[in-house]
Amino acid sequence: MKQILEKYLPVQAIPAVFSLIRENNVHLKIVNERKTRHGDYRRMPNGSQQITVNANLNKYRFLITLVHEISHLLAFEKYGRTIKPHGIEWKSTFRELMLPFIRPEVFPQRLLPVIANHFRNPRASSDTDARLSVALKSFDPENDKNYIFEIPTGGIFRIYNGKTFKKGPRRIKRYECLEINTGRIYLFQPNAEVELLKA
Repeated sequence: MKQILEKYLPVQAIPAVFSLIRENNVHLKIVNERKTRHGDYRRMPNGSQQITVNANLNKYRFLITLVHEISHLLAFEKYGRTIKPHGIEWKSTFRELMLPFIRPEVFPQRLLPVIANHFRNPRASSDTDARLSVALKSFDPENDKNYIFEIPTGGIFRIYNGKTFKKGPRRIKRYECLEINTGRIYLFQPNAEVELLKA
C-alpha cells in the first residue's frame, strides 16, 4: 500500500495517511477520473468502509480529497449517521485530520496560506473555494482549458459533456450562463474549467 501511495501523495504525508487508512480499515480504490467528483466515501453492505479517489489528481489535491473522505467516515463513526454530510461535525473532523499536514514539508510554501485559510471553515468541495481550486490547479499538467472568470462576457464556451454556453453577468459568486441549445440559464463557479470557442 505504501508503494502505491508514493505515486499519488507528497512523500512526507505517506506515513500519516497510511496510519489513517490502516487504523480505520479503509478500503481505498483509486479510480478513473469522474467529472462530477474527486472522491467519495461509502459504507458497503458488508460493513466495510470504501473510499474512492480519482487517479488523475495532483498529489496535493489527492491528499486533501483522501483526508476529506476519511473525515466523512470518522465523523459518521463518532457522531452517528444522522449528521449532515458536510455539517459542523464533519468540518471539525476534517480540520483536525488536516492540521498535521499543513506544513512546508508537505505543501509548497505558496500553497500554505491558501490552504490554512480554507481550513478555517472547509467547504463541501475544494472546488467551491475558487482561490484554493486555482492554486491547486497550478500543479496540474498544462491543458487548453480556461476558467470561466477568464472568459469575456458574451464569450461562447463548451463544457466536458459537449454542451455550449454563452457567458453572462456575475451573480454574487457565480456566473449566469445561457445554454445555447435550450435557452436555459445555468450558474457556474468562477473556477470551472471550460473550452473557449469564441471570445
